Amino acid sequence: MSQDTRNKMSEKTVLVVFPSIFSLNKIDSLETNISNILKIKKQNFTRLRKNGALIIIETNDPVLVSSTIVSLFGIERIAIAREIENDFQTILTKITDTSMNLLLKGDKFYIKVEGKSTKYLAKDLEVASTAALIEKSADMQVKVGSEVDHSKLFYTYLTESHAYVCIFIDRGLGGIPYNSQKETALCCIYDELSAIACLQSIKMGFDVKIITCYSNDADLLRISKMINRMLASIVQEKITLYFCKMPKIQDQLMKILVVTCLMTSIARSKKIKHIAIPILPFALPTWFVENNTKFVFEKGLIPWLPLAGMDSSITENSRQIGLEKYLTNLENLCRTKFPKKNMSKKNIQNHADNAVKSLKSISVTLGPKNVYDIIDSLRTNH
Repeated sequence: MSQDTRNKMSEKTVLVVFPSIFSLNKIDSLETNISNILKIKKQNFTRLRKNGALIIIETNDPVLVSSTIVSLFGIERIAIAREIENDFQTILTKITDTSMNLLLKGDKFYIKVEGKSTKYLAKDLEVASTAALIEKSADMQVKVGSEVDHSKLFYTYLTESHAYVCIFIDRGLGGIPYNSQKETALCCIYDELSAIACLQSIKMGFDVKIITCYSNDADLLRISKMINRMLASIVQEKITLYFCKMPKIQDQLMKILVVTCLMTSIARSKKIKHIAIPILPFALPTWFVENNTKFVFEKGLIPWLPLAGMDSSITENSRQIGLEKYLTNLENLCRTKFPKKNMSKKNIQNHADNAVKSLKSISVTLGPKNVYDIIDSLRTNH
């Protein structure tokens, strides 16, 4: 049997998951999440295995599987790639052939090789494959680009045993795997910013429990659409959501205080320790942030500020799962000045107590009809 025949027999098309840098010590959790979400979504895969810092998925439908796991946190990139043995000449040939199939006339290409090999340097393979592609594509009027200036990237990653020559690469959501902290955080969604705070809590590895506060049917529909965007990042087949009605509160600070009071009450009844307070410290005064966190501490709970440290990056984070179109009120919030003032603790408590009385829970199954399931269930319960 010739060397070429053996190479073709050992070659596989696989899905390669590159963990985010913060997930490198949580790869087992990420592997479990990938396996669970594929089973929940009934996506077939032959095998799930690790190769160094990579997670390799063997499947007959890598495109569909990729679209299923791209909503998970803890992933930097996902690639459909050719898996071949780590042999310099074999990889060189595969990079050149694969690149030629993807190259178009006039492209400015860049070949990037990363990872490690004991027999040669990744840079040597990068240089050799660039030279080979230049020679092979001489009649296509292509140019060699750079890492920052190219129209087409051809990426290969090396491990001790294999090379992964990528055909397609998709960007992941970053963060760390869902529930890798092994802690539960209670979130309350009532507007755009609070939805992003909940998303950030998921991205930080918490198992989130979600309360939704709404005042009318329009609110319910708008917020349900936001929740639907983030459900795919929660690795559970059935997800319990909590809903309560709360009258519209025009004062932004009063509304946050009422929500914090409501959350502490529900968290204590559900025996949840962490409260994810939907406060953007860049936009709100220090005294207000401190009052909120102090209130949570006094109730024997742990306040968590998932939006702490975030500035304009909040737009990018919301864009990752399509929430950026809901950020209509962020600019108004940042333009508002908040003078220090005393707010009636009695009014805050009354608003929170009334909202708790209307608390309902529903269970939804991950799927395309989540929004309708939520609204129909609430109408039935009410």
